[in-house]
Amino acid sequence: MENIDWKNLGFGYLKTDWNVRVTFKDGAWGPITATQDENVSIHMASTCLHYGQEAFEGLKAFRGADGKVRIFRLEENAKRMIRSAEYTLMAAPSVELFKEAVLEAVRRNEKFIPPYGTGASLYIRPLLIGTGAQVGVKPAKEYMLVVFVTPVGPYFKEGFRPISVMVDRFHDRAAPLGTGTVKVGGNYAASLLSGEEGHRAGYPAVLYLDAKEKKYIDECGAANFFAIKGGSYITPKSSSILPSITNMSLRTLAAEDFGLKVEEREVAFDEVSTFEEAGACGTAAVISPIGKIYDPQNGTTHVIGDGVNAGPWSLRLYEKLRAIQMGEVEDIRGWNTVL
Repeated sequence: MENIDWKNLGFGYLKTDWNVRVTFKDGAWGPITATQDENVSIHMASTCLHYGQEAFEGLKAFRGADGKVRIFRLEENAKRMIRSAEYTLMAAPSVELFKEAVLEAVRRNEKFIPPYGTGASLYIRPLLIGTGAQVGVKPAKEYMLVVFVTPVGPYFKEGFRPISVMVDRFHDRAAPLGTGTVKVGGNYAASLLSGEEGHRAGYPAVLYLDAKEKKYIDECGAANFFAIKGGSYITPKSSSILPSITNMSLRTLAAEDFGLKVEEREVAFDEVSTFEEAGACGTAAVISPIGKIYDPQNGTTHVIGDGVNAGPWSLRLYEKLRAIQMGEVEDIRGWNTVL
């Protein structure tokens, strides 16, 4: 594509040619349609606007070393959207419909998939919204699935270098037994104030503690948290955090490819001084190593590793996952959908 500086893309929206849509009406999903219109026309009483009937996914397509296009863990994203839809009582697209809509959007915008070696990728955003009009608090009868794509660069400008994060003890992204385990927009709206306060203080992300006791680590910004300690890959187990597909993949690699013990458990914040490595993981950044954790409650900064360089296990895990996404190594688990 002309006029796109692939190596200097930010993580934001860049217009592409097509998006695809599917509507649910009269109890059934209609056909997939494609449009070049970036706007969505919905009724002012749509449930997505009033009662939060909305869910979304985020996944990526990559131009591989062999020139082929790969979409990473497409089926897992489809399953997660179904879980989000079921929790919020929305009509859920089947795995097959979800996959077909994503593939159609990627194929129609293939020229926007960044070249191999640029570090950029094609971000895919499936969006499910309640479009039926309601004034009472109840589910809509009509829904729309929209899939749009945009080329993106790294989520954090620092690249694969440790970031500093700030502990937030004053806000909760989600509560136990609430919507934290599904990918709905309200969780992210609840994180905006906290995130902005962190940015103003000079931290690209905040570390959330559990909503009940403020003793255990939950998430890091919009990403899952993990730590390396004593040959173990440790990640929080909580009823208020989103099951990250990236974290799921890293746990598999940690155990099966690198021989690390995987621990999904409550992770006390008091443990941070014992971590050899730590990181935030998710679709957008894959892994963002964490070098320092600042706790404003007592003005303490906890340094992870040397605080400057990514730890060896984080680097190995990152490089292996990226190699699978890029087709540089054999995808023995069938994680990629190859176009």
